[in-house]
Amino acid sequence: MHEMRNYNLLYREEEREMIPLCADQGVGLIPWSPLARGLLARAGQTRHTTRQEGDGDRQRFLYGGPGDADVLAKVAELAAERGTAPATLALAWLLHQPGMVAPIIGATKDGHIADALAAIGLDLSDKERATLEEGYQPRSAHF
Repeated sequence: MHEMRNYNLLYREEEREMIPLCADQGVGLIPWSPLARGLLARAGQTRHTTRQEGDGDRQRFLYGGPGDADVLAKVAELAAERGTAPATLALAWLLHQPGMVAPIIGATKDGHIADALAAIGLDLSDKERATLEEGYQPRSAHF
């Protein structure tokens, strides 16, 4: 197993080298921050959270790059169409990626567990996955 530092719809730099290498070597992946510090869970919402206050510059350092607003809008739109929570949709996308074994979801409320469990049974079409991915713009890798 390899713990991935950060992998989600808003930060996919591990797709360049690490994921293909791990897949080639038969290594499963355990990504943390699959919901981008809660941003994907709140896609389409404007409410301010305690998490955002506590993150300070950390959230701005990792996210807010070009394309993030487009990805968040697609997550919100597709979640509404599917009648599911944005968090469920974002986690379902992650579970469709090669080698993903056990995303670290960082649940702090009962609803977070329900959203994560619902992702297991949510099948996404190739078109839906492509729609979620299309706004992403590569960026510098964070270490």
